[in-house]
Amino acid sequence: MSSVNEQLKHWESTTLGPFIDRAPERAREFVSTGGYAFERIAVPDDSHLSEEGVEKYIENLGLPGEYPFTRGVTPTMYRGRLWTMRQYAGFNTAEETNRRYRYLLESGQTGLSVAFDLPTQMGYDSNHPLAKGEVGKVGVPIDTIEDMRTLFRDIPLGEVTTSMTINAPAAMLLAFYLVVAEEQGVDLRRIGGTIQNDILKEYIARGTYIFPPEPSLKLTVDTFRFCSENLPRWNMISVSGYHIREAGCTAVQEIAFTLANAIEYCTQAVRSGLDIDSFASRLSFFFNAHSNLLEEVAKFRAARRLWARIMKERFRARNPRSMLLRFHTQTAGSMLTAQQPHNNIVRVALQALAAVLGGTQSLHTNSYDEALNLPTEESVTIALRTQQMLAEESGVAETIDPLGGSYYVENLTDKIEVEAEKYIEQIDEMGGMQRAIEKGFPQAEIHQKAYEWQKQVDHGERIVVGLNKYVSEEHHVQPIAHDEAAEAAQRERLEQFIARRKTARNSHSDQSRQRALDELTHACEEEKLICERIVDCVRAGATEGEMVSAAEKVWGRYHGD
Repeated sequence: MSSVNEQLKHWESTTLGPFIDRAPERAREFVSTGGYAFERIAVPDDSHLSEEGVEKYIENLGLPGEYPFTRGVTPTMYRGRLWTMRQYAGFNTAEETNRRYRYLLESGQTGLSVAFDLPTQMGYDSNHPLAKGEVGKVGVPIDTIEDMRTLFRDIPLGEVTTSMTINAPAAMLLAFYLVVAEEQGVDLRRIGGTIQNDILKEYIARGTYIFPPEPSLKLTVDTFRFCSENLPRWNMISVSGYHIREAGCTAVQEIAFTLANAIEYCTQAVRSGLDIDSFASRLSFFFNAHSNLLEEVAKFRAARRLWARIMKERFRARNPRSMLLRFHTQTAGSMLTAQQPHNNIVRVALQALAAVLGGTQSLHTNSYDEALNLPTEESVTIALRTQQMLAEESGVAETIDPLGGSYYVENLTDKIEVEAEKYIEQIDEMGGMQRAIEKGFPQAEIHQKAYEWQKQVDHGERIVVGLNKYVSEEHHVQPIAHDEAAEAAQRERLEQFIARRKTARNSHSDQSRQRALDELTHACEEEKLICERIVDCVRAGATEGEMVSAAEKVWGRYHGD
């Protein structure tokens, strides 16, 4: 049995040293305002641990960049590279959203995050009757390749990473993005980013599904294959606990149901013939950050350790990169209050700190006015500056896992992991997450906890400052008004696109487009090379709604119970 200090020396020579040779840290030394050097990583003195304590430390905590990755997914964490700072944005039109993206990039943001409107999420073009009144309201409408070109005009897709919050039609929106990148002359093997592509949580907590669960899973698995073969830097899924938590679940349920969803995706992919190590390193996760700081930090650390063990022990992954739980975090939208909205600035800062102390790889901070309407440039800048102050002024990025070793945090990390494992075992007994969803199990569990939370808030047992305690006169915030004319303009752009297709004497001709759509339908029947056929449809000028309709011919549209 080696000591912790011996483990540390071994890590420094075999893991840390080679890593720093490839990717040096941000500074030669990190010093506090008082002149104290920030240690890279703090570990316990062996003399303070029993032999059993040493064994438990090595087994449960280890060192950064080494299994079970409790203390971080890379050996240097933020000393080497800060988390990616993203601000989720999309509204009214692709042109207006493009202006916001360029403003954010000029303000120091390091990655883009796309919010799509509800019709786009549901696979309806903007001229569909069911899209009326919803176009551009909760995100940007993307019907055609021209919309995607406009969205990323003057933004070099080979240099920025883009996260797209899209699920049921994720393969279609990814295809639009890839074709635009090709038009920019970017090698697709260089583009980096993420599609959310997490359809199971739509049936659990959110509801923006299109197809029934079984074919939806097949489409997800096909994107795994396609990305593994063609997009080595692209995250093919962002398994999302965020929306599950927004629906009212607990921290334990968030990681349990998220990891159970991920287990289902991996199981289906392996059954389809994919080797676990061919795709697992490009899985990513998306978590919520609430205000209970220590519980949230413990949640993130427990999730990282639990996923490493699942991949190693259940799926027999051999590549250590397959065992990494890399995750994006967004502060809790459901915790924003319309009452005293400026209080949300403090809430967001607290939640962002929890994400950073928990070791997130990228972060979105909500704007203080989002409980009222779309964020203003002022509010989104404050949200971005919150991240920048955490990175540059707080000192929390200068040492790895600063709360690691805390008796309270370690004990809570262990408890959360054990309770999450119990949920996963229950789901296994039901036959996996798809079957559990069909039985309504996770939905019922979330609904119960959401009810309990609301009851506690209503009775004053849970304090929400400015809402049920310390209530004072309102501070009025002027929100951005939704531009009703934007919907009509988007419909007009779509009609003009369709009209131009009819007169075009090129690859966008009716004949070639219909052929591409027919081949997509056939690919859905055959359950193979679906993503390639979707890309062909985009190149032939098909709209999102036309591609969804082509798949619908085989799979139908799911309307729930």
